[in-house]
Amino acid sequence: MTNSPSAFESLCVIVVEDHDFQRKVAVSYLTQLGLVNILEGFDGRDALVKIADSIQPVDVALCDLDMPGMDGMQFIRHLAEGRLVGSIILVSGLESQLISSVENMASLQGLTVLGTIEKPITPQKIANLLAKFKPAVARIEPAEVSISALEIENGLQNGEFFAHFQPKVDFKTLKLVGVEALARWRHPTKGSVSPAIFIPLAEKSNLINRITRRMIEVSLKQLKDWRDQGFETGVAINLSLSYLGSAGIADQITDEAARLGLEPKVITLEVTESLVTSDLGHVLENLARLRMRGFDISIDDYGTGFSSMQQLSRIPFTELKIDQSFVTGATSRPNMRVILESSLQLSQKLGLRSVAEGVEKEEEWALLKSLGCDVAQGYFIARPMAGDAVPEWHRSWTGGM
Repeated sequence: MTNSPSAFESLCVIVVEDHDFQRKVAVSYLTQLGLVNILEGFDGRDALVKIADSIQPVDVALCDLDMPGMDGMQFIRHLAEGRLVGSIILVSGLESQLISSVENMASLQGLTVLGTIEKPITPQKIANLLAKFKPAVARIEPAEVSISALEIENGLQNGEFFAHFQPKVDFKTLKLVGVEALARWRHPTKGSVSPAIFIPLAEKSNLINRITRRMIEVSLKQLKDWRDQGFETGVAINLSLSYLGSAGIADQITDEAARLGLEPKVITLEVTESLVTSDLGHVLENLARLRMRGFDISIDDYGTGFSSMQQLSRIPFTELKIDQSFVTGATSRPNMRVILESSLQLSQKLGLRSVAEGVEKEEEWALLKSLGCDVAQGYFIARPMAGDAVPEWHRSWTGGM
């Protein structure tokens, strides 16, 4: 054993298993590991009653998936909806792809999946997963920020929207190859407002084009300032399809870059492939003209939409940006790894530069590098930062290699 019995004695665990012998075996193993607060449920409904009656909050549910009555998936849903348990360990002999789907389901519902044990269980298997448990940190939830479309409009007029920049580096050389511009908003009285709040509202209120225009302006201005300082890099800017649906957009972007003395080749325009538009003709015209003039075109959040292949065949992309959802978990979930590998192979065969976003862990970096991904972006490299902080970060990054 790698863990001493005392490491787990404070935990409260419920074992949910319809087979009496297997449930008793699991309880016996937990006892060997030093646990004293152990509950038992012979199915999902019984387990919910035991959790409700427990004096001590339950930390972990050790749950079989295939049970009569309320099965493991229904039980997990009740745990999440009632916030009854924060972490779960799945026990199953089912196929790996089905187990992976259940893990994803549980994670999306807010539960922490410590892992899955394939039957038969052993004390070491349980100990390895219990060692991953982290108690929830008590914190005060911030009040939800209420924002109106009028506030967004006023913020645009008052110059409250700005950009932060997240570096992207080459896997092979570790060199900085560019940054992505990310929209930020500092409200005069409500402070920083998350893009997750203001972007959907801007899309509904037909203000997204003005935000897009603002991001183009501040990003190209920052790029010029960097290059005037001798700091040469490129910038990627997100464009909404509704913005690209307007005639003449290609000329506007081209003229703005030329006015600042910027070559199109240092500017990447990212298009989210999951969005749809009723004016695809103008979108294709603008993107084709921008590509013809030397701008790079990236398909962002690849794999999250319903027409990825169709988009790749229609639009002259130069870059394929793999969505974070396919990067996270690929090191431990075989089906996710297959999707990631297929996306990278597709980009290679189409001659597109591949960019993985959301790289947060060393093992994700190692896997992507081994699979031949070209560029990485994510917290493992750097968080988004103000424009004047990027050159200093770059000096630190290259100095440490």
